[in-house]
Amino acid sequence: MPNSTRHTIHRHHHHFGWDNAIPPILTVAPGDTVSIDCRDSSDGQLTPTSTVADVAALDFGRINPVVGPIRIDGAEPGDAIMVTIGDFTPSGFGWTANIPGFGLLADQFIEPALKIWSYDRVAMTPAAFSSSARVPLKPFAGTIGLALAEPGLHSIVPPRRTGGNLDIRDLSTGAVLYLPVEVAGGLFSIGDTHAAQGDGEICGTAIESPMALTLKLDLVKGANLATPRFTTPGPVTRHLDADGYEATTGIGPDLIAAAREAVSRMIDLLVRDHGLAAVDAYMLCSVCGDLRISEIVDVPNWTVSFYFPRIVFR
Repeated sequence: MPNSTRHTIHRHHHHFGWDNAIPPILTVAPGDTVSIDCRDSSDGQLTPTSTVADVAALDFGRINPVVGPIRIDGAEPGDAIMVTIGDFTPSGFGWTANIPGFGLLADQFIEPALKIWSYDRVAMTPAAFSSSARVPLKPFAGTIGLALAEPGLHSIVPPRRTGGNLDIRDLSTGAVLYLPVEVAGGLFSIGDTHAAQGDGEICGTAIESPMALTLKLDLVKGANLATPRFTTPGPVTRHLDADGYEATTGIGPDLIAAAREAVSRMIDLLVRDHGLAAVDAYMLCSVCGDLRISEIVDVPNWTVSFYFPRIVFR
């Protein structure tokens, strides 16, 4: 990312929740690049030596820390911040958890579960889930956004019109994200880095992994966006497509119910064909399976499909 001033922000410059009263830790000019060291979504509560007991003991007041905020010179309400995602420097450690009360099938999986991942931080080869399953990696930041116009502290958990906990796995290296500005300076923050995630993040966690990243912050005057939009530099599933997919469906008048059915049927299939425990199949689906709306026009029923990449078991 040439022809710009470079800045570095360390992970201790973090906060929890969106609040336009939080003073910026850095002001940049449009076109500047920033290297940011992000904490994982547990804020370090889960480590390579953690056990499932640590999942049950999580302090939810510390979930999803974001580094920032960063003020962009000249940004005013009605503009957009154009974020060009650069390279990631992964840590080699990650975790996936089933957190009671959280996730698409929270009523079915009520006990905590934890998978600790170790992966090659340089080669980024597929990470072992078990002796028979390996997950291709694709780093990205799950939480990326700007401050809201409304005063006060707003939860970091839901995505919002200015971005936030979007969990869009395609916001990886080379992607360009446009975020609507609602306050002077925009007040950009980022965190919740992932080594891999499926579309839908169905159990509520991906391969949560602390890592550093580099990005460029630009300003688009008068963009007047209602919600974020983004572009990708090329195909988005190439790292998973090589051996095709197994897919299950849910069909009915309720999209959430249909999504739950599609996922439940894939879990049943993985348990039957690969001998996984149901909760392990659930977590594995969250880090590499894709939940898609296949049809939403043929009243009264919609079709939701869940795609699981066969390359994981090759």
